Amino acid sequence: MDEHDGPARTASRRRRAVVQALAAVLVALAAAALAWWRLGPVTRATTLAEDGGIFLREQLAYGAGDTLLRPYAGYLHLVPRLLVDLAVHRPVEQYALTLSASACAVVGVVAASLFLLSRDVVRPWPFRLVLAAVPVVLPLAPVEISGNVANLHWYAMALVPWLFSYRARTWWGSGVVALLTLAATLTELQTVLFLPLLALAWWPARDLTGRRAAAGERDRLRALPVTVAAVLGGTLQVVAALTTERLSRPGDPSVGDVVRGYLLLPFGGLWDRDVAAVGAAVARHGWWVVLLPAAGIGVAVLAAVLVAGWRTRWTIVALVLGAAGVWTAALVANRSANGRWGSVTGAALAAIGPNRYAAAAGMLLLSAVVVAAAALAGDRWAPRHGGDPTGRRRRRTTRTGGAVHVLRVGLGWCLVALVVTTAVANAAPARTNRSDGPEWAPQVASSVGVCRADPAAVLEVRTAPWSAQVPCALVVRDR
Repeated sequence: MDEHDGPARTASRRRRAVVQALAAVLVALAAAALAWWRLGPVTRATTLAEDGGIFLREQLAYGAGDTLLRPYAGYLHLVPRLLVDLAVHRPVEQYALTLSASACAVVGVVAASLFLLSRDVVRPWPFRLVLAAVPVVLPLAPVEISGNVANLHWYAMALVPWLFSYRARTWWGSGVVALLTLAATLTELQTVLFLPLLALAWWPARDLTGRRAAAGERDRLRALPVTVAAVLGGTLQVVAALTTERLSRPGDPSVGDVVRGYLLLPFGGLWDRDVAAVGAAVARHGWWVVLLPAAGIGVAVLAAVLVAGWRTRWTIVALVLGAAGVWTAALVANRSANGRWGSVTGAALAAIGPNRYAAAAGMLLLSAVVVAAAALAGDRWAPRHGGDPTGRRRRRTTRTGGAVHVLRVGLGWCLVALVVTTAVANAAPARTNRSDGPEWAPQVASSVGVCRADPAAVLEVRTAPWSAQVPCALVVRDR
């Protein structure tokens, strides 16, 4: 070996690290900007539900120190409570815009994390860009879950499969992933469903022949911080769930409610944000309108599972099962989430509406479709220097020649083209559950005179769909 190979290789690794970091920053900025634009001006200026409800009330009553790990509705909400605390310390008339902007920024961080963490599973960078865009371009995202902090926990669900399974290259990387893991698990209870994926971070790498490679103990131990963070966050969430009363009445969905609802909302919502139009199509033409596309996507995903490497295979399976699990759990835990789709027929199908649980399940399902597309398209764009997180070894690849290979690759590109096409078709701002306001800032601005006359008064500021109690002391604080 040439004496200059070592320094040259180190310099090359540093250049790649710089390029990846810059790419991640660009992805984060682009994703946050796109999420902000998709909301529309009225939606991002309107406060939603818990953002102006219990999160704001408890922050004003107890302060950040006593609310960050305070359970609500049976689980912890670390990141939303942090962002509410940030918004309270800014001018109060900008409260809604601050929360919308900070929520979009968090989505940008999620997108950048997906782009970086998925590189050992999704090798071609165009596919990784599409995967990173999933939380932003999901057609149903702006309707309810995007641009507010009350629903940020669903983005944690989209991120944790990649956090848990990532095999860190450096201790610094391991530490950052552990911090993200702790934040995600302390924000959403159902992240515990993905805890088995931690095994992928500990599992030995493979050498060029596909055999198990002997990794150094320090390399293997880089999975420890993430594991500790995941178990700690999950444990605290389970304790909160067992010791906190939920106000929502549990549901009793039928199999038809779960399956038909899944086809109409999480699956149908992947391709059209107007799920009522999907329901109307089913009413006119029958269930084959969604069954045939679902069967086609299912066959493609199954083919990807069969041809993919073991890490990709388990990732796809986890994402698909996670999507089904989130949807089913929502209907079981919340009676109000069940639209009784198993018994809805005729014109009533055209009146169905979207819900946040469909968007959450849809993010996981759409991620599985993108990963499957990358697996089918192959890894010819994979860097020659590696395939596992150390950058030194890669799984042995096999090629299927002739028409089968062309068909497989073509199917992968068709899948990702379908995702991109539907994303573009649904990208423009459209109606959301906050499109009719009421906007926060004008209400506060019109009450300045009242608050100056009586600084001890409390304003009632309307939100969607409730109202918030804002002390006049906050209104006159910066005036």
